[in-house]
Amino acid sequence: MANTIKLKATDGSPVEFVDTIIGAGGMKDVYFSPDKSYVVAFFRDQQDFNARDRLTNITGVYRDRIFNQQGGDYWKDLYCWPVKMVEYNGKLGVVCPTYQPHFFFSTGSINNDFLGIKGKEKEGKWYASAKNQNKFLAPQERGDWFKYFQILINISRAVHRLHAAGLAHSDLSYKNVLIDPTSGHAAIIDIDGLVVPGKYPPDVMGTPDFIAPEVIATKHLKMGDPARQLPKISTDRHALAVLIYMYLLYRHPLRGGKVWDTDPVKDEDLSMGANALFVEHPTDKSNRVKVKDLQPSQLPQGDPAKIPYTVCGPYLKKLFDKAFIDGLHHPNLRPTADEWLQALLKTVDLMQPCQNPNCWHKWFVFDNTTKPKCPFCGTEYRGLLPVLNLYSSRRAGAYTSDDYRLMVYHNQYLYLWHVNRNISPNEKLTPEQKRPVGYFVLHNNKWLLVNQRLNDMEDRTEGKKIPVNQAVELTEGKQILLSKEDGGRLILVQLVKN
Repeated sequence: MANTIKLKATDGSPVEFVDTIIGAGGMKDVYFSPDKSYVVAFFRDQQDFNARDRLTNITGVYRDRIFNQQGGDYWKDLYCWPVKMVEYNGKLGVVCPTYQPHFFFSTGSINNDFLGIKGKEKEGKWYASAKNQNKFLAPQERGDWFKYFQILINISRAVHRLHAAGLAHSDLSYKNVLIDPTSGHAAIIDIDGLVVPGKYPPDVMGTPDFIAPEVIATKHLKMGDPARQLPKISTDRHALAVLIYMYLLYRHPLRGGKVWDTDPVKDEDLSMGANALFVEHPTDKSNRVKVKDLQPSQLPQGDPAKIPYTVCGPYLKKLFDKAFIDGLHHPNLRPTADEWLQALLKTVDLMQPCQNPNCWHKWFVFDNTTKPKCPFCGTEYRGLLPVLNLYSSRRAGAYTSDDYRLMVYHNQYLYLWHVNRNISPNEKLTPEQKRPVGYFVLHNNKWLLVNQRLNDMEDRTEGKKIPVNQAVELTEGKQILLSKEDGGRLILVQLVKN
């Protein structure tokens, strides 16, 4: 029977672990606490003064800056953050919370879990390729497209918070993100390698598929050479863009059909480094995916001609262009994590449930056409589809377009961040601010907006108030004022009939 080891963390608090390795990563061996509420991970190699100082700050001042501020509790679900530092038998280690239950496979793979992943961690890599999605994962584990947007909102928000604190993850990838497509949860792990520019250099280059082109292109240079590029916030931005592309489209944005060198190692370095080229580049088509080289399990998602990146909607299309065309070799032009966050939030408001009950994705982004249809299964939308164009006040009585639309579907909610442009759906929202203020229903073939909590709601077209618990019909050209406050919004209704 394994022994229970008792020791004190560097802050003096008691720590216990069972002397049986439950997991081994590239750099650490991991042990459970007796009650499995936390794990203790020891570095196999000796850690120098710099590494020790980094861990002291990660478990101390950096952790305090994020978790002990307004809204700090919000971040506990988005990071697996080291809470203490320990030493045992000359080895340095960290104490981390145990992963939450939803980050472990409950079903696993198809055919009675023939891959044996039931009970294992839901490493993000399982969900980032068409082959895994189509051939291996049990349907109960896949989730739907809407859940992947929720996951990416969580990841973008977590990365933005790190960057706002001056920290870079340095190895952001599907290996260091746990996701749960059945619930939309996500958590960033391996926090102990955080990079602080000018203070703590990176321990690793990163994970293949996510390493920024400039890091690969200069890796032959010696450490200390000013031309050598190392992981930092701008390389995190590249990795985040790749993650978003892969989780929504199940393919890699740079792995196309172009062969740069007959030597596979040189070809890999060129295709991911100096010569990296977006597979969906609008003018340079030399790195297009060769469909004949794809396996049946990679289709249709693996073929950009069948499911182009434009299915992700106008806001994300713009940022993918920025990330993989403008900023691919110019790091300062890459979208920030906050830009991704805002684009994802706006895109979620453009989503519609597919009317085909057998559609695998179950949701799609409205493409602003008069005949909307699901790009994944081809099912056309039938019936009246309300599109709400949002305007907000910049000065009394004057409303300006916010380039923001809200699609309507049965039993969808209206929230305060729809009502006022000065309110953002972030970690600082109070429970009261998170409550719906209205909802939409299709009743007797009429679309209605029911006012639940807004005192200023007004039918501007009819010139009358809409009291709480009353409804207004959504008709073509209808103007509905949601709030008279500064930043309050006006809705202009557009009906798409199909």
